[in-house]
Amino acid sequence: MTIEWVCKHHHDLSKEQLYAVLKLRAEVFVVEQQCVYQDVDGQDLAGDNHHLMAWDGERLVAYLRLLDPPSQGGDVVIGRVVTAPEARGTGLGHQMLDRALKHAQQIWPQVPIYLSAQAHLQGYYGRYGFVVAGEEYLEDDIPHIGMRRS
Repeated sequence: MTIEWVCKHHHDLSKEQLYAVLKLRAEVFVVEQQCVYQDVDGQDLAGDNHHLMAWDGERLVAYLRLLDPPSQGGDVVIGRVVTAPEARGTGLGHQMLDRALKHAQQIWPQVPIYLSAQAHLQGYYGRYGFVVAGEEYLEDDIPHIGMRRS
């Protein structure tokens, strides 16, 4: 796999990139994880939000979005973290999180970062300085926990 990393403000996304993002999220969150929910939530093209994408040729293999602090109550929010099934176990998730933290720091220096993690991934995100912020809760029947990095 030869990965090209791209982080774009939503204004700079091409329609093909946005389509690939929505396709990957539906493939994993809706079909694979069997969560029927409204993925297109009005935040992809709002505010000062950014999209971090990993491309292997023409195929989007990993993605997350960075939601801007003013729209999220003061924190940068990392969300919709997804890796394509064929790219799992390659270290791509670690690379993506490293890049996301760097981009967030460049765009919004000194702003805390929040994410809603699947509960079993607390240790994974803990390695990046995230600590539990709140109680565990169910989202689409999957245990989640809020985590924050200052």
